[in-house]
Amino acid sequence: MNYFVIADPDKCIGCRTCMIGCVVAHSDEDIFYQNPDEINFNPKLSVIKTKEVSAPIQCRHCEDAPCAKACPNGGIVRVGNTIKINEENCIGCKTCMLACPIGAIDIVTLKDVDEGKLCFRERMTANKCDFCIESPEGPACVNVCPTKAFTIVKDEDIDSKVKNKRKLAIL
Repeated sequence: MNYFVIADPDKCIGCRTCMIGCVVAHSDEDIFYQNPDEINFNPKLSVIKTKEVSAPIQCRHCEDAPCAKACPNGGIVRVGNTIKINEENCIGCKTCMLACPIGAIDIVTLKDVDEGKLCFRERMTANKCDFCIESPEGPACVNVCPTKAFTIVKDEDIDSKVKNKRKLAIL
């Protein structure tokens, strides 16, 4: 199934619940019982707020994926219909961030703990929406938004709307 998520800025109230839902969905542990300083709070989308409007910004998983083409190290790959960050290959160079036409990629600092040596290591990596591909419930942002500002759009939806518009144009 090929789909993407769009957000309606007229419905978005800028509460950032989508960002929290994203972090919870991608956390291995229950973040509500952890020390806040120990959590990698890196949502895979952001909310832009101005005086007039709020709007979530997230990856559109472009067909031509300019971010993947720009990556010098193979750190961004297509997995099915999703463009995904391969954190092992990502070197944090920010090339993908510059190539993204909608500004949906951030560079974040991850803190790794080497269990054998008891040392901390920080590294930079790209971060972007992955449609919560691992979750059977689908994208967390869609499920947690209190105003239902997010919509999942499928290929079939687009095809039927195009057909309807063509019919109306003939009349």
